[in-house]
Amino acid sequence: MQHLEIEFKNLLKKTEYDQLRSLFPEISPIHQTNYYIDSPNWMLREQGMSLRVRTFDEGGELTLKVLQAIGNMEYNQELPSDIWPHFPDQLHLPEGSILDLIQEEGIDLDQLQILGSLQTERIEVELPIGLLALDKSCYFDQIDYELELEVTNPAQGYEDFKNFLAEHQIEQRKTPTKVARFSARL
Repeated sequence: MQHLEIEFKNLLKKTEYDQLRSLFPEISPIHQTNYYIDSPNWMLREQGMSLRVRTFDEGGELTLKVLQAIGNMEYNQELPSDIWPHFPDQLHLPEGSILDLIQEEGIDLDQLQILGSLQTERIEVELPIGLLALDKSCYFDQIDYELELEVTNPAQGYEDFKNFLAEHQIEQRKTPTKVARFSARL
């Protein structure tokens, strides 16, 4: 499955996260672990790609994000039941479009390794302005809080995002992606 992902992000202070979290008390969080994969010399990142395996309590998925002029083309592939329970002890990329795309870029699969993991507690809610996600993420010695808004129209989505932040008196902050924040801590 593939789709164009257009999202706006904002790092939050814990108090801002708590304030927004209190708006959706009926939503149970999803617990997930992201395992980031690349070579020691960042072959995927050099090609404008990021690769992760995301595991849940039951199941997992492989995701490849490829940078576009606007947003990322995101490719998702469910991990077969014979692979995800053994992850991360065994890095095995299943056959499919993601493996094909990586190989088309000439990436040496033997160089790929798991760089580490990031645990996230996420709540998601569909709003008229888009899919809103509130994340509390833990990696290395860091805990951070983030708001994401996934939209279909970038111009309208950006205005809606700015208005949402203003409505909740949250300062707009330049926010690197999770994989960038994770990578900076390596």
